Amino acid sequence: MRSTAVVGAGTMGTGIAQCLATAGYRVVVVDTDADSLVRAQQALRDALRLALLLGRGDRAALTRAPERIEWTTDNAALRDTEFVIECVTEVPAVKTSVFAELGRVCGPATVLASCTSAIPIAGLAAVTAHPERVLGLHIMNPAPLTGTVEVVRGAQTGAEVLDTALAVVAEMGKNGIVVPDRPGFVINRVLMLSIVEAVTALADGVTAATVDALFEGCLGHTTGPLRTADLIGLDNVIDTLAVLRAELGDDRYIAPPALTALVAAGRYGRKTGQGFHDYR
Repeated sequence: MRSTAVVGAGTMGTGIAQCLATAGYRVVVVDTDADSLVRAQQALRDALRLALLLGRGDRAALTRAPERIEWTTDNAALRDTEFVIECVTEVPAVKTSVFAELGRVCGPATVLASCTSAIPIAGLAAVTAHPERVLGLHIMNPAPLTGTVEVVRGAQTGAEVLDTALAVVAEMGKNGIVVPDRPGFVINRVLMLSIVEAVTALADGVTAATVDALFEGCLGHTTGPLRTADLIGLDNVIDTLAVLRAELGDDRYIAPPALTALVAAGRYGRKTGQGFHDYR
């Protein structure tokens, strides 16, 4: 199987397209917004240039990656793909609509994977004609640099489909760990609470730098919870918290005022240059 697709040309979708292309797959990136596709192509060129400069990955594979990727606004390009990864915004209604469309456009043998960070796979699978072909691939951001993927097996996900997904993940140079289909799966069910508590600690006069330094120095985390939130995107964190609050009915997943204030001010983290930390 060498034909894959990514739906959504945001930061995550572009990063996953890079991973697939450098692994030797042909990739179709589909987005309804033509401007997003233009920005994504430039972001990919910049990422590949940086990877070559820093020696991250095989030079030949990085150089050939752009020629393996097709960019389009036409969903019809998905018809002949064998493996599709959905990377649209973390809003249940949006993802459900996309999966309904994928169910109509893609062939009955196509594997449909969602890169959702919290939305249960069962609901997405239910709007397709072949729920046994649906699963989750929770790839953390930035996709080219993270080495492990949560592979979410839905209640109806077929064994062969799971094996195929694990093989794709392995070919991208990542370790797939299978987890059950629960809201937030494992990573975000735990991580989001950590981020909420870290934000709450700021009200006590603790700085973001102090919180992250303690997690990095005492626990050996590569990045602390607030720097991790900045990397994910604070707008994405709020979306994920909203999903967990709705699915679990647990008020611990309500976004703290300090977090919502940053997002309201347009400070989304690394992608805007400012979040809990300043990256300008």
